[in-house]
Amino acid sequence: MTIGPPFDGSWQMTALTRISPPVLAIFGGPITDPVGVFLIIMAIMLVAPLMFERFRLPGIVGLILAGVLVGPNGLGVLQRDNTIILLGTVGLLFLMFLAGLETSLNDLKHNGKQAVTFGLATFIIPMVMGTAAFLLLGYSWLAAILVASCFASHTLLSLPVVSKLGIMRSPIVTTTLGGTLITNVFALLVLAVVVQAHQGDLSLGFWLVLIPSLTIYTVATLWGVPRLGRWFFRRFGHDEGAEFLFVVATLFVVSYGAKLIDIEPIIGAFLAGIAITELIPSLSPLMNRLQFIANTLFIPFFLISVGMLVNPGILFQEWASLLVAGVMIGVAIAAKLLPAWLTGLIFKYPAPQTLTMFGLSVAQAASTLAAITVAYDIQLVDQRTVNGTIAMILATCLLSPWVTDRWGRQVKAGGAATAQPIVPLPSPGNQPAKYRILVPVANPDTEDNLLNLGILLAKQSQGTLLPFHVLLDHLGPITPSDQTRQAQLLAHAEQISHAAVTAVKTIGRVDDSIDKAIVRATQENGASLIICGWKGYSNYRDNFFGSVIDNVLRRSPVPVLVTRFTHPLKTTQRIILALADQGQPPPHFTAALQITHTLATELKARLEVAQVTPSQHSPTAIAIPPHFSNITLRQERGNFVPRIVELINQDDLLVLIVESDGNLLGLSVLGNDPEAIARTAPDLSILIIHYPASA
Repeated sequence: MTIGPPFDGSWQMTALTRISPPVLAIFGGPITDPVGVFLIIMAIMLVAPLMFERFRLPGIVGLILAGVLVGPNGLGVLQRDNTIILLGTVGLLFLMFLAGLETSLNDLKHNGKQAVTFGLATFIIPMVMGTAAFLLLGYSWLAAILVASCFASHTLLSLPVVSKLGIMRSPIVTTTLGGTLITNVFALLVLAVVVQAHQGDLSLGFWLVLIPSLTIYTVATLWGVPRLGRWFFRRFGHDEGAEFLFVVATLFVVSYGAKLIDIEPIIGAFLAGIAITELIPSLSPLMNRLQFIANTLFIPFFLISVGMLVNPGILFQEWASLLVAGVMIGVAIAAKLLPAWLTGLIFKYPAPQTLTMFGLSVAQAASTLAAITVAYDIQLVDQRTVNGTIAMILATCLLSPWVTDRWGRQVKAGGAATAQPIVPLPSPGNQPAKYRILVPVANPDTEDNLLNLGILLAKQSQGTLLPFHVLLDHLGPITPSDQTRQAQLLAHAEQISHAAVTAVKTIGRVDDSIDKAIVRATQENGASLIICGWKGYSNYRDNFFGSVIDNVLRRSPVPVLVTRFTHPLKTTQRIILALADQGQPPPHFTAALQITHTLATELKARLEVAQVTPSQHSPTAIAIPPHFSNITLRQERGNFVPRIVELINQDDLLVLIVESDGNLLGLSVLGNDPEAIARTAPDLSILIIHYPASA
C-alpha cells in the first residue's frame, strides 16, 4: 500500500522541476548561506503581510506571492531546498494541528449532522464533476478518478484568517473542520486505491491491512492521547517548558504514526489536535505559546514554500496546458461552491456563512500536491496535468483567503461565535462590562491555578488581572528578604499573565491584616471579583477567631471565588454546579451559571447542573436560560453531601453557591457542606462562589 512519502523528497517537486528551468536569478544564483536564507524569509514574513493588509488583502496572499517571486520559478533568489521543505512541512502540520485544537468534539457532536452533510457533499460532488470533466478530455478512468480526488481534498489555508477574526468556534467553522476531516480522509483513501490499482496490487490483503490499521490508529489517538496528556500534566504541570514540548512531541508522534500506516501526516496532525484540545484551554498561556510560534514562524514558512512551487510560465508553453488549467480551475471552484451552497440551503445558513465555508474549503495545496506528484512519478498523469495543478493551486490559494476574509467579517459582525460573553457588573454608558479580578498570591506552588482561573475570566471579558500580595508589619519591621520575595511572587504572576496576553496590574502592599488588606485593595483598585485559595477545612482556632477566608467573605463588597484545586485546572473534564433543593433556585443561580458556563467553554469541559432533593420532598422545577448551550440537568434524590460525593470523579470540578446571611462569629461563612465534601473527598477540586448579601 506504499504510495510514496509526501513529506520528504517528493516535496522537492522532482516532477515539476523537469518541466521548465527556473528564471535566471538576479543575484547570479540562489542564496545558500543559512543566515542569508533566513534573513530573506524573515523579511518576507514581516513585510509581505503588512503590505497586503494595507491594501485590505489578506496577509496570506502576500506570503504566497512572495514565495512565487523569490522562488526557483521566479527571481531564483532562493531554492526550495531541504531546509525550506522541512520547515514548510512543520508549518503544514502545525496548521492542521491548530485546526484540531480549535475543534471541540462537543461542538462537532452539536454540529455533527451539518459536518457529515458538508463532508460527504464536498467529497462526492467534486469526485463526480472531476471524473466526468477529465473523461471528456480523454483521460483514462484511473487518471480521471485520481485528478477528481484532488478536487475533493482541500487545505485549510485560510484558518489564520478566521482565527484572527475570532470566529474559530462558530458553528460554520466547526462544520467546515468536520467536513474537511471526512473529505480529506476519503480523498487520500481514493489516492491509495487508485495507485494500487494502477500498479496491479489491489487485492483483498490491501483492504484487510488498511481498514483495521486505520481504525486502531484513530481509536488509539482519540482515546490514548487525552489520558496520557492528563497524566503528564498532573505529574509535570508545574513545568511550562515540559508542557509545551509534550504537546509538540505529541503532534509529531501522531503525525508520524499516520505515515506508518500510509495515511497523510496532515490527517494525523488534525487528529492529534482534536485528541489533546480538551487539555489546553483556549485562553491559557500554553495555547498562546502554540499559536504564537505556529502563526508567526512555521505557518508562514509553509505559505512561502507553497508559493515557491508555483511556476506561472509553464502555463503558456502550449494551448493544451491552458485548456487543462482552465478546466481544473473551473471545476475546483464550482465543485467546492456547490457543496457549500447545498449545505447552506439544507441547514438555512445565511449567505455570509455559506461563502465563508466555501472560502475555507476551496484552497488546494498540500494533499493536491502530494497526490499529483505521486501520480506523475508512476506515469499515471502527464505534464499538462501537473501544469494545470499548479495553476489551480495558485488560483485557489489566492481566492480562498480573500473570500474567507471578505465574508468572515460579516459572520463576525453577525455574532456567530458560540462563546457567551461574561457580564459581571453593569458598566457606565455603552462600554462592555469587564472583570477586574483580584488574586491574592502567597504560595508559588499553588498560585498558578488561581492565576490561570483569573486569566480565563479576565481575558474572556477583556478585563484586567490584579495579582496581589501583602506583607504584614504587626510582627516587626519588613526585611529586605520579605520585600524580595514579594517582588518575585508578583513578577511571576505578571509573567504568566503576559504569556496569555492578558492585561495585568500587580499590587503589593504592607498592612497589619491579610483579610483587611484584601478588602481594602479590592475597593481601592475597583476590583469586581476576588479569587482566593482554600485549604478545605477549618481548625479550632479558625472557628473561634474566624479564618482569613471568613473575614474576607464577611467584608467583601464583591463576589468571591473560593477555590481548592487538587489537580491542574487544564485537566478538568467535567464541571458540576451542585444545588441543594430548598424549594426555589438560589438567588444568584443565573450569575453563577454564567461563570461556570464560561469556564466549561474555555476548558472544553462538560457542564452539568446537579440538583439534589431530599427523599421526602418533591423536586423543585429549575429553569436553565435558553442562551446557555450544552448543559445537562440532573435531578438527584437523597442527602446533599453523600449524593454529590457519589457523582464526582477525580478530574471533575465541583462548583457550589453560597450567600452571606449574617453569620455569627464561630460559624464558617461557607457553611458546613463545602467542608464536609472536602473532607469526604480530599482529591476533589472545589470552587465555591460566594455572593455578598447586598449583591
